[in-house]
Amino acid sequence: MPRPFRKELGWTPYVYLIYVFFVFMQPVLDHAKGLEWTVTAVGFVIFLPCYVGVFQRWRPGAAWYAGCMAMLGLASLPVNAGTASYVVYAGSALGFIMPPASALRCLWVLMGVFALELWLLKAPIWFAVFMLLITAAIALSNIHHGIENRANARLKLAQDELQHLAKVAERERIARDLHDVLGHTLSVIVLKSELAAKLFDRDSERARTEILQVEQIARDALGEVRHAIGGYRAASLAEEFARAKETLETAGVSAQCEVVSGEPKLVPAQEAVLALVVREAVTNVVRHASARNCQLSLAEAMNGWQLSIVDDGRGGVLHEGNGLRGMRERVEAVGGQMVCESSHGTKLNIFVPRRTPREATA
Repeated sequence: MPRPFRKELGWTPYVYLIYVFFVFMQPVLDHAKGLEWTVTAVGFVIFLPCYVGVFQRWRPGAAWYAGCMAMLGLASLPVNAGTASYVVYAGSALGFIMPPASALRCLWVLMGVFALELWLLKAPIWFAVFMLLITAAIALSNIHHGIENRANARLKLAQDELQHLAKVAERERIARDLHDVLGHTLSVIVLKSELAAKLFDRDSERARTEILQVEQIARDALGEVRHAIGGYRAASLAEEFARAKETLETAGVSAQCEVVSGEPKLVPAQEAVLALVVREAVTNVVRHASARNCQLSLAEAMNGWQLSIVDDGRGGVLHEGNGLRGMRERVEAVGGQMVCESSHGTKLNIFVPRRTPREATA
């Protein structure tokens, strides 16, 4: 079995080999004999490793294989017009193996040489125009896809780096807080336990009091640990807004973030939910919306808070996927509501009610 291409390409490039059919079409139609079949067979044997090499090597090695395919097609063209397909293959590879500017320069050079040879060979005008147009169209399309792929790769690297830094900061913060929460408490528990052991024979009532205090201190420490750990399930809303703006701008989306002055007095559970909603919504904008602008705003509304996330992307959300459904369930779990409008772009409106001190405690 042939070796697979690079992981991000999968086996798709093998499918494109179907267009090699045109290389063999002319010899079959012309009932060709020795020379034309020999040139066609030798050219195909040279073409295959070059084609595979383009997608299995990184720059600059792949450029040599693409150049070999182009020269092979140009050299075989006087004998077999179908080998013009090799030139198309070479042009189509430029966008993936070169930076956009270099790919465009190589494409114009390739097109010029290709056009010159077709003119010298007095190729039919329909054939020359068709081959030049198809080469340019496929090459420019792949250059565009190459730009998108590189942008997505940069975005992924940025997101991975942000996640790594966030994890490192989170571990350090957990270590500091657990030390602060447990260090003093455990020391007190040890001291009181030792005191209770010493008083057990002399003053059992006082020893019992000390043990009861140890139990209460341990319960209080357990609650503090749960509270501390619960605070790490999501970043604060302010941190999530800052992270969203950075992620959007890294993806080439103009971001505007508007937050009410001062710290919103949200219940921690509500703040965690809204932070998760912002993270999921921004991920959807980056991955699916093809948007140019995105606006995030948090404002105080009557009896609550209003979070809006608006983009000018493709819209057209007909059914809720897992992401939107998960956001809606989280919002409703804290007593809020979410409305999604997707006729022109996508607009998410999330409302969470203001909680009384008794409700917040519950």
